[in-house]
Amino acid sequence: MPAVSTVNLTGQLLLLLLWAIHPTMATNWLSIARMPRSRPVSGTAPCGKLRGLTVGQVGVCRARGEVMESVRRAAEMVIEECQHQFRNRRWNCSTTPRGVNMFGKVMTQGTREAAFVHALSSAAVAVAVTRGCSRGELERCGCDRKVRGVSPEGFQWSGCSDNLSYGVAFSQTFVDEPERAKGMSSGRPLMNIHNNEAGRKAILHNMQVECKCHGVSGSCELRTCWKVMPPFRRVGAVLKERFDGATEVRLSRVGSRTALLPRDPQVKPPAARDLVYLAASPDFCSLDPDNGIPGTAGRRCNGTSRLAPDGCELLCCGPGFRAGRAEVVQRCSCKFSWCCSVRCQQCKNTVLIHTCKE
Repeated sequence: MPAVSTVNLTGQLLLLLLWAIHPTMATNWLSIARMPRSRPVSGTAPCGKLRGLTVGQVGVCRARGEVMESVRRAAEMVIEECQHQFRNRRWNCSTTPRGVNMFGKVMTQGTREAAFVHALSSAAVAVAVTRGCSRGELERCGCDRKVRGVSPEGFQWSGCSDNLSYGVAFSQTFVDEPERAKGMSSGRPLMNIHNNEAGRKAILHNMQVECKCHGVSGSCELRTCWKVMPPFRRVGAVLKERFDGATEVRLSRVGSRTALLPRDPQVKPPAARDLVYLAASPDFCSLDPDNGIPGTAGRRCNGTSRLAPDGCELLCCGPGFRAGRAEVVQRCSCKFSWCCSVRCQQCKNTVLIHTCKE
């Protein structure tokens, strides 16, 4: 028995040593998305080998292993959604080729980009875990049975309402853990926790109601309804709006505690749903491999727009852009075929494209 205790203690000490030598950023858990699907992400041994997790997150992994497959899905959702929302911006959520820092050192700098990734990450974990509950994939949770009775609108609550409270609770336990471990007296943990919570509120404040009618010949004599989460694309769009209106803050002392207040005293304090950031962003124009910034050279831009973020003047940062023609294959001459498909031909067209100069 003492030998087993010694082995366990040695493993814990090794984890602490590795964490001290290679400080883990709060979003490094996203590197789980790099792992092949065939590799397990739960269990005592696999949890200890997951690079990018803090010591506390490894503990969560070991204690609640069934949820870790949902965490893997969440990491994939973050990368896909971030790249969709910023596909027309200078910073387009490009991922680094290797390592645990998926989006480069811009995540370490307290920028509004870091604020967005934190908010999106916490929301993704809440959504992925809640979906697992509703689908019956997790033993410890299911549908939200608290939504019962008759609503003020007169319909009957029934069906499987999404158990968002369980997903949010796990998101707080897993995603917020690195900040709680550091302590809540410095600026960056306070910034991250605020944005994590803003991400979860983007789901809560956009919950939807779905209903089904019951009655003779499809009449709606009785309606049963249940609550569902918004599509994650909607959550990403809401957080993108918050990104554009994010508030720059500074660490201030308010009485006996520290808090984040607007750097500009003329700006109203941010609400719980707003994103906050501590440092200005780089311009993302030039290639900077050390910081994971690919630059905009070679990127396609919109040659017909001047003021939009994807317009060549803004996206290309000044060096200019070049126009050229390219041949693309598109679907054409589509016809409806009974029943029930659409058949199209493949047509080649020459289109004008614009790219940023190097």
